[in-house]
Amino acid sequence: MHHHTLINALKASQNWINQFNHGNLDYCVASYTDDALLEVSPLGQYDQRGQIHDFWQGMLQSGASDLCYQHTRAEQISEDEVHLNGQWQMNIGRGRILQEQWCRQGDGHWKLKAMKLEITEQF
Repeated sequence: MHHHTLINALKASQNWINQFNHGNLDYCVASYTDDALLEVSPLGQYDQRGQIHDFWQGMLQSGASDLCYQHTRAEQISEDEVHLNGQWQMNIGRGRILQEQWCRQGDGHWKLKAMKLEITEQF
């Protein structure tokens, strides 16, 4: 296992955060695989790109911004898969990242296969 796998997955995650904070919905949704699963406790489960789009669109339209991750841990599962967990915070709340499953695609790009979040506090 090589450290560049972890670095590239962490860069993909940071790019997603940066684009979210710039309100780039299309980038955020395109960062998910076609068969991705987004689980946000206690709000629900979203298992299609259209549902994932609608969830993040609603968050951005509600004024969500200033997303940052804290205490992030990365675990390399294979050369093509990395799991992240930790805590998140933004202007409308905070919570836990139970798991982000980043997978390298055939073209070398990293995409989210699964994202499991928990909201622990809403502001």
